[in-house]
Amino acid sequence: MDLHYASAAFSIAIASIGGSTAIGLVAGKAIESIARQPEQSGNIRATMIIAIAFIEAAILYALVISFMILAQK
Repeated sequence: MDLHYASAAFSIAIASIGGSTAIGLVAGKAIESIARQPEQSGNIRATMIIAIAFIEAAILYALVISFMILAQK
């Protein structure tokens, strides 16, 4: 197997594992926070959505980097 394919697959695999773990932690903590303070659910939900958007952006950057690695061949 060519090294470019392996490095591209490895980069997107690490990014997706890390991103899904981070999104799970953020969502879990948001649910816990809403359960403790239901009156703040709107603020907590908005903050959670912003945090998830930043995590997804990092995953998309890793996807772009893996495409760049593949384009160098």
